[in-house]
Amino acid sequence: MRSDYSTLSLLLKLSSKQQMVQLCQQAFLYRKRGAQNLPDALLRDVSQTLGVSLNETRQCINTLGHLIKTAVFEGSTQPQDILGLFPDGFHKNLRDLISKIIIDNMETWKGDSVTGQVSLPKLVDFDWRVDTKTSSDSVARMSVPTCILNLQIQPRALQVDQTPQAETVNVELSKETLDTMLDGLGKIRDQLASVTNTNR
Repeated sequence: MRSDYSTLSLLLKLSSKQQMVQLCQQAFLYRKRGAQNLPDALLRDVSQTLGVSLNETRQCINTLGHLIKTAVFEGSTQPQDILGLFPDGFHKNLRDLISKIIIDNMETWKGDSVTGQVSLPKLVDFDWRVDTKTSSDSVARMSVPTCILNLQIQPRALQVDQTPQAETVNVELSKETLDTMLDGLGKIRDQLASVTNTNR
């Protein structure tokens, strides 16, 4: 069933393409919030720009976000597929402009949608160095090599419009622990390769 996007006709009040691009970016950013949870500052700014009430602005942004979310979910960059999301009789120039903006931003929005999904923290980068420390027992003192692993971790975002700073975690590994970890990573690599080959 095709959704009714008639409230988007309010966007004809925008005075430039750049304003439309910016509003589409905002609608994508807050697409999961729902009409009642949009930022007050955004609603005031857009309401003033469009010259309409806050409630009309809220409905318009929410509808635009729904349209973009649907387009990104379907993932097509073919103009006819995007145009097919609009109701019959929709303003042609406005429809064409919104469709072009969606197509131009499709790859970025698809990537952001995947990144923004609820997930575990991600490994961004890592570095390592070999160090030595002195071991003491009842027989002799000796230098024991260890690996210091520096991990850059990207925490899960807690707010839709904020990207958390990467965190640093340092881990000390003995040779035995490193051997065990490398053996396990090798098995993981082989299993991932097997799954990839199966899906081809």
